[in-house]
Amino acid sequence: MHRRQFLIQASSVAGSLLFISSGVMAHPIDKNINITRLKKDKDGWRKLLSKSEFNILFEDGTEPPDSSPLNKIKEDGTFICAACYLPLFEFDKKYESGTGWPSFYEPIAGRVETKLDISLIWPRTEYHCIRCGGHQGHVFNDGPPPTGLRYCNNGLALKFIPADQPLPELRG
Repeated sequence: MHRRQFLIQASSVAGSLLFISSGVMAHPIDKNINITRLKKDKDGWRKLLSKSEFNILFEDGTEPPDSSPLNKIKEDGTFICAACYLPLFEFDKKYESGTGWPSFYEPIAGRVETKLDISLIWPRTEYHCIRCGGHQGHVFNDGPPPTGLRYCNNGLALKFIPADQPLPELRG
């Protein structure tokens, strides 16, 4: 094991122990949740979302860099899809990428799907909520260990639920 990897893993374990001993626990993520693909049409989502959220989630829009308050989140909790409320990212997988958008190195397993995006000529990998199909952002190969990936997310495509608050029921 490389020294850097060892230090990262050791600090992660120490941080987890400190977090657990503080009495605050992260949301239990139901890894066995039945993720059934929703069949709601765009008009149905338009009624539930702001104009900006709808543009990003269902018209593949992008918000300006440094515009999301989610960039400043430094507390434990869960990031959920702004459309259907499916938990997509846990706080401990978030990091500061310097790009101006909330960035994560790993989603919750089985919660996002990818597809090729060639809208800007060069190919990129776009990712979506697996439940509602809402566009979240793009994934790049320049992230930190252990995955080396950067899930660059639109802040308006997510909602943050602090660990001391219950997760909302999935909506559809």
